[in-house]
Amino acid sequence: MIHLHLNKIYQFIALNFKELIRFFGSTNFSKSLITVIAVVLPIALGVWLKHTEIGLAIGFGAFWSSPSDVHGSQKHKIVGILLSAALVMVVSFIGGYLHYQPWLSMIILGVTSFAIALISSYGFRASLIGFSGLLALVLSFAHTPDELEIFEYSLLVGLGGLWYLALSMFWYSINPKGQTEEILYETIGRTGKLLEIRGKLIDRNNSRKKLQASLFVLQSELTEQHEMLREILIRSRKNSGRSVYNGKRLLVLVQLIEMLETAGANPVDYPKMDKQFEGFPEFIQLFQNLIFKMANQLQLISVIGNKPKQIPEHDSLSTCFDEIRTKLLNLRKSDKANAYKAFIMFQNLLEYQEEQFQKLKRIKWLLSDNKVASDEFIDKKILKRFLISQDYSPHILLQNFTIKSTIFRHSLRLAITLMIGFVLGNVFSFQNPYWILLTIILIMRPNYGLTKTRSKDRTIGTLIGGAIAGIIVYLVQDMYVYVGLALVSLIIALSMVQKNYKASATFITLTIVFVYGILQPNVFLVIQYRILDTLVGAGLSYIGFLFLWPSWGFEEIEKIVAKSVAANRGYLFQISDFYNRKGEVSTSYRLSRKNAFVETANLSSAFQRMTEEPHSKQRNLNKIYELVELNHYFLSSLSSLSMYIQHQNTTDASDKFNAVISKIDNNLSKVLQTLDSDKPNNEKRFVQDVSSFENQLPKLELNGVNFSEQENTEMKRHHQEEQLVREQLRLLFSLSSNMLKLTSNLK
Repeated sequence: MIHLHLNKIYQFIALNFKELIRFFGSTNFSKSLITVIAVVLPIALGVWLKHTEIGLAIGFGAFWSSPSDVHGSQKHKIVGILLSAALVMVVSFIGGYLHYQPWLSMIILGVTSFAIALISSYGFRASLIGFSGLLALVLSFAHTPDELEIFEYSLLVGLGGLWYLALSMFWYSINPKGQTEEILYETIGRTGKLLEIRGKLIDRNNSRKKLQASLFVLQSELTEQHEMLREILIRSRKNSGRSVYNGKRLLVLVQLIEMLETAGANPVDYPKMDKQFEGFPEFIQLFQNLIFKMANQLQLISVIGNKPKQIPEHDSLSTCFDEIRTKLLNLRKSDKANAYKAFIMFQNLLEYQEEQFQKLKRIKWLLSDNKVASDEFIDKKILKRFLISQDYSPHILLQNFTIKSTIFRHSLRLAITLMIGFVLGNVFSFQNPYWILLTIILIMRPNYGLTKTRSKDRTIGTLIGGAIAGIIVYLVQDMYVYVGLALVSLIIALSMVQKNYKASATFITLTIVFVYGILQPNVFLVIQYRILDTLVGAGLSYIGFLFLWPSWGFEEIEKIVAKSVAANRGYLFQISDFYNRKGEVSTSYRLSRKNAFVETANLSSAFQRMTEEPHSKQRNLNKIYELVELNHYFLSSLSSLSMYIQHQNTTDASDKFNAVISKIDNNLSKVLQTLDSDKPNNEKRFVQDVSSFENQLPKLELNGVNFSEQENTEMKRHHQEEQLVREQLRLLFSLSSNMLKLTSNLK
């Protein structure tokens, strides 16, 4: 018993130690370390050389320029940091004049913060550049240069941004593969988790609703990571030319994208699968064991990282496949009722898993020491077509300059909330009024869910940090200890911002308290005001979102649903076209597939945000959820059809196949028309009952099929194709009809 407990303790310590090592090796940790060096070094040199203000200006500039240093291509990082440096330099110049007339300062604060926040119209990286500008604007209240002129101070702030860029580029030259490796192996691990959930879905005893919800979230995360890897790998190839390393990683990404599609594919819908598994329950365990082993291997590859010699072997998976094939052979020869129907269904399911196995083997081979360049498989000319380019034309800004725009509302809401915070901070004589403003820009986001979560996490983190800091300050009165703890706390705080905001807020509070502990004796008063300012800032952020032009999910969700339906419709067209003409898979086919997955992931994210909003604002939530589910199932069915026709020699497409595709497309067209209409739908649309579909294609009669004599491979393959294609058409027709009913009811 004691040995068992010791073994559990050892496993717990070993697991957490591995996580700690991974944390120290992460790009988040290295970036936070670079930021702290970029801030502390010039300040320390400035103090030593008795030019403290110069050191502070350069340190501030480095700190304010660091947010735009996020995952992405190196070119975008450089441009982002340079633009951040330029913006904080201009903002520092403006902020230098905010200390004369309070009423004028309030107006300039509001106008400037609104203009800066509007920059986020140009996407995620632009929003981080705007965040840098807001930091510089708010923190200009905390420091007024005495020795330097305002223009000198502003130039030094810009120099600080260049200093941070130089450090970032230096670190990249030392570890150019770090970012790529981290995101790639995270993606491999998440793909393994996706397969694991798909394996659990086979068993009807598991909660499929919860598993499907987890699957939707995971698919969204994977789609985002695929986009990130595309940008990093494809743009680096365009900039640096041919690279064996990048080529191999790009091919791994291709396999991971195809694994996502295959994992989303179902040869049949679950009710029919359950019916067959009821008659032959031993196949549930067989298929689950196989899928779980593939998932475990992907997750193991994710953990070991770039260590080719530790990549797992194929043996255990090959054994699983052999066992299923043997069982299927016996099933094919069985005289039981519906045995051949089950055999055809399980054979299709097995072939999907064989496709996954082939992709897994390619990933293992590509991550080994084999030399391969992506030019052998991928045409460089078409790579750039898979990148999503951000439009930076002035038209985008003008397009968002309307009260209907979510970004415009957020910018206006943020500006007014900051002005209210400024007035409160000055009227009630808070010790550090800028803390209120800083809390507002850190918490307030364009959507309700994230604003609410950040308000809560910021408050809890500040309370925890204040309590811990109070205990340490009470027990220890040593300036050198405070310096060390402040540096460590700042590094951890910055590295945890994206992963755990509550923990980040805790360590930020620790940093601030220890810094003030060095500068002034009454630290407990600092903790008291820190907590008070945070509570005021968090409260203003939350209340501001509720009452100042809030943006609710129901206002935009129908447009996002329409984009997802349109993307699925485009994918359906490409699949039908390929099934008719055969040949090679075109680039437009792959682009339509990518677009369908991206838009479906966007729909899942939008719905998730909607569920976090107040119940009074969750209009038609159940119907919207059904639409999200139907879109996912529709894409899953498309993926099944797509995977089969790509990897099998299919027969010629019949007129009846094209007729049913036309009916499905017509349903989707009506869905889009309904969603596009602003008027209530009083017209009762004619929706064909799904049972009428049974007359569109001939039934697949498998009862009585006997293969006791020599196996007829061609007939078996024909039955497989007929079963799968017919099932998918039936499912697609049913889903599109249900979508039309739902959207008609929405109006």
